[in-house]
Amino acid sequence: MIRWYVIRTKAKKEFQVEHLFGQAGFTVYNPKYRQDGAIRPFFPGYLFLKFRYPEQYRTVIYTRGVQKVVGNASGPISIEAEIIRCLKAREKNGLIELMKYGEEPQPGDEIMVMEGPLKGLRGLFYRNLSDKERVMILLNYVAYQGSLTIEKSKIKKVGRGQNQARHT
Repeated sequence: MIRWYVIRTKAKKEFQVEHLFGQAGFTVYNPKYRQDGAIRPFFPGYLFLKFRYPEQYRTVIYTRGVQKVVGNASGPISIEAEIIRCLKAREKNGLIELMKYGEEPQPGDEIMVMEGPLKGLRGLFYRNLSDKERVMILLNYVAYQGSLTIEKSKIKKVGRGQNQARHT
């Protein structure tokens, strides 16, 4: 029976192993995310592979870059397909989306800029823009009122919006 298994790769070989299994016709899943402009494995040293045990086991363990199939003394332990579905559900454009600074802000929430030259600046979350990585913030800073467009990954929700606070 074909099932999902966790493959332990040799250090920094996740992408190579993913490529080799893909070329060999296996279904492989190597969840990735973006950090500091680079694409990195979400689980360094591990990936998921769908194969028939025991029929394809030797092919799997002798693939260049594979260290082992995760299991116990009885053999490899399969995982539920639901785990793969849950991970894939967190993806946008093939990458796992991380909430860097806590929960997702909603319109009206108080936010704080956490990175860059505007670090520490507070405002109200206004809306997501068409580019999902950018948001519009309404600033109310001393005598200045205006709006700012900034990368979503650089803000943190610090309070509830007034409308939300009344309804909870």
